[in-house]
Amino acid sequence: MDSNKRMILAVALSLAIFLIFNLLANHFLPKPKPSVLAHNAASATQATKPGVAPLPQAGTSLAQNSAAQNSPAPRVTITAPDVQGSISLRGAKIDDLVLTRYHTTVSPHSPLVTLLSRPGHAHSYFVQFGWDAPPGASFTLPTASTIWSASTGALTPGHDVTLSWTDPQNITFKIILGIDQRYMFTVHQQISNGSSSPVTAYPWSRIRRDYLPKVPGSLIMHKGPLGVFKGTLHTLNYVDTRSNAKNKPDGQAFSTTAPGGWAGITGKYWLTALIPTQDETVTTAYRYRDVAGRKADDGAYQVDMVRSTPLSVAPGATASMELRVFTGAKVLSILNAYGAQYHIPSFDKAIDFGILYLLTKPMFLALNTLGRIFGNFGVGIIVFTICLKLVLFPLVRTSFLSMAKMRDVAPKVAAVRERIKDDVGRQQKEIMALYKLEGVNPAAGCLPMVLQVPIFFALYKVIFITIEMRHAPFYLWVHDLSARDPTNIFNLFGLLPFHPSTLLPLLHVGVLPILMGLAQYGSQRLNPPPADPAQARIMQLMPVIYTIMLASFPAGLVLYYITNNFLTMVQQWIIMKLHHAHRLRVSAAAEKLPSKS
Repeated sequence: MDSNKRMILAVALSLAIFLIFNLLANHFLPKPKPSVLAHNAASATQATKPGVAPLPQAGTSLAQNSAAQNSPAPRVTITAPDVQGSISLRGAKIDDLVLTRYHTTVSPHSPLVTLLSRPGHAHSYFVQFGWDAPPGASFTLPTASTIWSASTGALTPGHDVTLSWTDPQNITFKIILGIDQRYMFTVHQQISNGSSSPVTAYPWSRIRRDYLPKVPGSLIMHKGPLGVFKGTLHTLNYVDTRSNAKNKPDGQAFSTTAPGGWAGITGKYWLTALIPTQDETVTTAYRYRDVAGRKADDGAYQVDMVRSTPLSVAPGATASMELRVFTGAKVLSILNAYGAQYHIPSFDKAIDFGILYLLTKPMFLALNTLGRIFGNFGVGIIVFTICLKLVLFPLVRTSFLSMAKMRDVAPKVAAVRERIKDDVGRQQKEIMALYKLEGVNPAAGCLPMVLQVPIFFALYKVIFITIEMRHAPFYLWVHDLSARDPTNIFNLFGLLPFHPSTLLPLLHVGVLPILMGLAQYGSQRLNPPPADPAQARIMQLMPVIYTIMLASFPAGLVLYYITNNFLTMVQQWIIMKLHHAHRLRVSAAAEKLPSKS
């Protein structure tokens, strides 16, 4: 088997292995099930050295029993164009938030996406604000059971809410909350010292997720804590957060002190992030804490941020710290706008474009632009594929001509193999000499196939992780390009009243994957068949393998492959005609040459 065949076979098998692995990971690996968090653990105490910021632990300020935590508490409503919810006045938590522009399914009548949920809920997820004090402090701090007073009953764009609480020594703690038209909260944590002694305290904020989220297909994307510090992205998935925090009393998996930056917890489409002012030095930590009565991986995950130096407030004075909280959809244009407005470094990296960032992000921008121009992301994918094929046409033409030359020289190669079949080393040398004499490059034929691999991965990533592709319809039966084709040949495309894929995931092959397989088979028929019978049989099976494997992939990716394979057939037909015409001209010119005799 020559090097060209080895490379083709290696690329085909590598892609098939990737597809099989992804399918098995999505359908067969066990997935965690969220359960309700028990809130009866005692509050952790933290000893700190004077002048060193105490970091909020996963259990800090949760000393209340479950009855106190779950009993009704006064709330302030949140009403903005893109979010709705409420703030709990017990413990000053943003713990109730839905996204008004996004539904849980493609149906416009399905429930809105819930991003933040109250403690005690199966998916408890909230943002909280508070203060810690150095050892020996003589004043009282607000806790998770503190009931705050609110200046008004509703938080809306342009109308801030001030939460306040005063300790017995007349020290007033305030949390001033504002919200814009989209997803950004502005928070001022303020201390007004009405006592006769100086006050020193560390304002902190935290994001806490009390469950392990179930995210299909998460092997190709990051989920969990992430942040940008000193211009560098630091990510830690849930598994590594739990592993790094093991046996540490404070549950700390990662910590850094840096000016500005941002940190939060991300999922596939949604982000909750803490963003200090960029001239403020803060200490940020990622944490995990096991919870009694729950599975080892289903405890409390936390990202917290504390001012690295305390606020020192003289008697009669006021001091505050400002930060922002992003809670919403990871729309690239919105992240970029916030990044520019508040000078947030690399805020677009909240979207996991991956190691192929220089390919995936431009590809997304192109698809997003085309989708908006044509009003349909499916049409955008088709137009993008056409443009890509036009750009790669010269390379494809060179590749196909090389393969055509390989086919022309195949009888001579077979003759060499037959003549010296007992000496493999000499056989390979003579074949390579023959290729050189005939002007054939064995590797040129598989270069376009090699280029398809990063394009495939990048496009898969873009369709899978960008919210602009979520619930994006195409036509007819395809209502979501980010999900697999809903039709299934194994129940006669819905005529039979059962779902075979519930018995076995491989028993789901829709119309689009079938069309893709037929297009790949047609394209393969136009190529010269491999000389090796074993390789020829493998290549004949590839359309079937790809059809089954790609059936579980997003419909948008399958649509790309259908278009790509159809255009490949057209390209091959045109190139074959050009090559045939060229051979006829060469033959005619050779016949006109005078004979040497």
